[in-house]
Amino acid sequence: MAKVLRDIIIIDEDLCDGCGDCITSCAEGALEIVDGKARLRGEVLCDGAGACIGHCPTGALTVEKRESEEYDEAVVQAELKAAAAKASPAAIPMAAPSGCPGSAARQWNDGPQQIQCEVSRDPAFKASTEKRRSELRQWPVQLTLVPPNAPYFKNANLVIAADCVPFAYPEFHNDFLKGKALVVGCPKLDDLQSYVAKLTEVFGANDIKSVEVLLMEVPCCGGIVQAARMARDQAGASFSVRATVIGVQGTNLGSQEF
Repeated sequence: MAKVLRDIIIIDEDLCDGCGDCITSCAEGALEIVDGKARLRGEVLCDGAGACIGHCPTGALTVEKRESEEYDEAVVQAELKAAAAKASPAAIPMAAPSGCPGSAARQWNDGPQQIQCEVSRDPAFKASTEKRRSELRQWPVQLTLVPPNAPYFKNANLVIAADCVPFAYPEFHNDFLKGKALVVGCPKLDDLQSYVAKLTEVFGANDIKSVEVLLMEVPCCGGIVQAARMARDQAGASFSVRATVIGVQGTNLGSQEF
């Protein structure tokens, strides 16, 4: 393909920390994270408008005029359509002879399960037990696997959690999950554009009451908030997105509304 002189994005790998904020701010899906760094997926996908620049916390992105392949809107639309199809219910394994039974949508409303657990293993204290409750009322929870029209999304208060959060925050069930639907994912390791597509379907198919995004304090986790905000806007929903940051040592570092 012939090259023309035009504006196109440039990425300084030394400055890029792989946070993923640029990915969800690029409506054309021109960027991806590879080996912890932002990469341009293809010159034809970048319109050179620089919408991603303002979302880069390290200043790793700039627009430069150079010889490159022409921006192709038809290719962009085809790529976005393919990403949406990948995240659609048809691509989700369900309980069927040809699918995985473990991915079938399930919901239970008869109260959380009680699990007896040992509270302390410290020999300085007398070991005691108490009843702890799981507040999970659905399956599956992985964002890639959940069907957008699953019954547990109807009129739900939804928690979108980065998948490290439940390990870091000890009171995850009591403080965040009680009475809510849940999806989890990793904004650093997974395809954020597919997250945007899936969440757009979930928001569009259900009357979601509220959304809280739980993310870790590390920079690469911010993309999950951007995915939720973009999906809300694309679905034409009116709820606010509450982002709550959890520290790597398990503390709640505060929230912000978007």
